[in-house]
Amino acid sequence: MQRLLVLASAGVLSASIAQAGGIDRTGQVITPLFETGGETGSYAELSFGSVYPSVSGSALGIGSGDMAGQYLRFGAAYKTDINDRVSLAVIFDQPYGADVDYPTGTGYPFAGSTASFDSNAITGILRYKFDNGISLHAGLRAQEVSAEVSIPSLAGYRGSSPSDVGFGYLLGAAYERPEIGLRVALTYFSKVEHDTEANEFTAVTGNTSNPTSFETPQAVNLDLQTGINENTLLFGSARWVNWGDFTLNPPVYESIVGLPILYYNGDYTTYTIGVGRKFNENWSGTIALSYEPSNGGYTTNLGPHDGLFGVLVGVKYTQDRISISGGVNMSWIGDAETVVSRDPFATSSFTDNTAIGAGIRIGYNF
Repeated sequence: MQRLLVLASAGVLSASIAQAGGIDRTGQVITPLFETGGETGSYAELSFGSVYPSVSGSALGIGSGDMAGQYLRFGAAYKTDINDRVSLAVIFDQPYGADVDYPTGTGYPFAGSTASFDSNAITGILRYKFDNGISLHAGLRAQEVSAEVSIPSLAGYRGSSPSDVGFGYLLGAAYERPEIGLRVALTYFSKVEHDTEANEFTAVTGNTSNPTSFETPQAVNLDLQTGINENTLLFGSARWVNWGDFTLNPPVYESIVGLPILYYNGDYTTYTIGVGRKFNENWSGTIALSYEPSNGGYTTNLGPHDGLFGVLVGVKYTQDRISISGGVNMSWIGDAETVVSRDPFATSSFTDNTAIGAGIRIGYNF
């Protein structure tokens, strides 16, 4: 049953998901830590993905055009057993991101506006296994972020935050019964603080530079899976992220608009449930559903989405030490409203939006 656990569950993790709550892109998955590896207990993987969102809205009868840019994802991981009880994993991911590109010439209030938020993170994790199926894991995380924004309609506003590195940690525990494919894992991720500069320009203020700080949010992941029979695995997860406390508020922008440039109305929790099936010694497949309830209220013009529902289909092929898994995800992005003008007060409505993601993962046991 332990072999089934690896074969059936990995397919769902290889596909790129549509952006979840806030600017969450990877879900901070630590699954490689639980890989059994080959003769030396070692395992390595590379993953690649691409997401194609289609997001548009309208304000005052004027359409925004598709304002969400396509983005790519890259990930890598290495896991090894130091001894019978202690394992080490090193994981690279790109946890948060935003790509905004409002078309020009539409007449929409934010026409021609662009924005990007990029991140890269490396996490080192140690795991200690006890005799009763319980294990504890803990790790440190180094995270690099940068951001840029341009809003021509706002006195030619431009803003940027240079690359900054911050540090955080994670703590967790797991319970496993390999004979029935059971694993329950709970992991807490700390917030990561970034101290950087807000470089801003408008036609009125000219160039300014001010110290600024923000925190990417704390989060909790609960992951569960269990064998239903010899060839079928049931799995699920819940991820809570403290987006309600996250703001990105460069001082010049906030003094003009009266709101942070990036903010959210509350925390988000994303739920996933799925089934994995082993077809033969080489092939297995996965189907999963994801749901994230909306928070309501107004959200930012640089990320107009509130909740989602997604369907993911994945397959995995294994031959000797090598495995190749891939998947496709279709998500329906929750409707959202934004404030485009506070005086006079005017809002926009973003409805019936979608995203398609595809990804591939290559793993090697040794």
